[in-house]
Amino acid sequence: MINAPLQAAGGGGLQLIIMMVLMFAVFYFLLIRPQQKRQKEHRNLLNSLKKGDKVVTIGGLHGVITEVTDDTIVLRVNDVTKLTFNRSSISSVVPRESEETA
Repeated sequence: MINAPLQAAGGGGLQLIIMMVLMFAVFYFLLIRPQQKRQKEHRNLLNSLKKGDKVVTIGGLHGVITEVTDDTIVLRVNDVTKLTFNRSSISSVVPRESEETA
């Protein structure tokens, strides 16, 4: 009789460990992995920027790239205004199809 509660407690500890491993797996596949994928895609986007691309900054400013260096990008906002941004401040590239329809 004395051994029965100890065996039940040992089985409960194993169930707790299995439950924690399953929770970690769920967090990994639902939160961590998709975030790493988005970061990799954004890094690839920043590395593929070139002169003439129409981009949107994190702040929502639209412009066309006129110069690209390792760390900075110069955007032409209108005919006379050029602004310098860090490369990491680019949020997205506007696809060519939407430029033609606009």
